[in-house]
Amino acid sequence: MMKLKKRKIKCSAIFFLCWFAFLVLLVDGILKFQTLVDFPTLAIYKFTKEHKTESK
Repeated sequence: MMKLKKRKIKCSAIFFLCWFAFLVLLVDGILKFQTLVDFPTLAIYKFTKEHKTESK
């Protein structure tokens, strides 16, 4: 009984770690993609904002 429990815990821990790593990679990939999208948007926004303040 004890051996079976230990094995279950070990398997569930490995399963959890695999899912955790997968989710971290997925979220990190999405976040990196979003920051890449946000960066040009922010750059364009700052660029246009600077030009508008200069023209006034």
